[in-house]
This record gives sequence, structure tokens and C-alpha cells, in this order.
Amino acid sequence: MRRRRAVKREVAPDPIYNDVLVTKLINRVMKDGKKSKAEKIVYKALEMLSEKTKQPPMEAFKKAINNVKPLLEVRPRRVGGATYQIPFEVPEDRALSLALRWIVAAARAKSGRPTSERLALELIDAYNGTGVAVKKREDVHRMAEAGKAYAHFRW
Repeated sequence: MRRRRAVKREVAPDPIYNDVLVTKLINRVMKDGKKSKAEKIVYKALEMLSEKTKQPPMEAFKKAINNVKPLLEVRPRRVGGATYQIPFEVPEDRALSLALRWIVAAARAKSGRPTSERLALELIDAYNGTGVAVKKREDVHRMAEAGKAYAHFRW
């Protein structure tokens, strides 16, 4: 375990939309430190999202993220030899990072198209409340609902 709580790093807003969320998505998409490539992918995806939804890119992007953010998650807790899945509320920063992680993972799981297109499709699905990332959120919520009986074991 850590001695102290890790310090949260501040992320600079991206140059085009001037938003920290976009930077976080870029960093999540980035592989092997190739940031400019990741930026191109994300900006192209946001452009496609904007075209499809007929809304400003940031509005559509934020709605998509909010549709994927989990409110609850389960964590294992050992009680007397048995391990229970205990539901916890997800802090805002963790919810955001989980949402971005799930969206990027879902986009990478698709195949046969350029990455920007796959990311755009996943963002569009998230915007519409469908898609793999939203399903992941629903699965997590379902698990939390199932473990509701063990909520009194919270620490």
C-alpha cells in the first residue's frame, strides 16, 4: 500500500476545443507516446460525431461520456472467509476515467475501419445510449444491484 495518497496531475486543456476532457481522451487513445497521431484520431472522431448528431462536438461528446459514466461499482470484500461483491458509489474522477477507458476499449475492439471512425461510431453509440461501452456500464450497475444485500459490509 501507499504511504500517502497519490497526487492528481493537472492535465492541460487541448488546443482546439480548450477542454480537459478531450485531452484525457487523447491521452487514453495515445499509444507508444504518439500524441499527434492520437490527436488526429480524436479530432476526426469528434468531427464525425458532430456531423452525425447535428450538435456541437463538445455537447455531443459530453453527453456521450455522461451516458457511459457509472454511478456504482462493486469491490470485493472478504468477510469471514467469504468474498462479497460490495457496491460503492463511484467518485466523479474515477467515473470519468472508466467511461473514457470503456469507450476507447470498445472502439479498439471493433475491426475493419480506421481508428478515428471506430471511435466516432462508439461515441455516437454512447450518445444514443447504445453500444458496447454503455452495455459495460449497465453490466456494472447490474452487478452493483445484485450485491446490494451486502452494502452493509462497506467500510
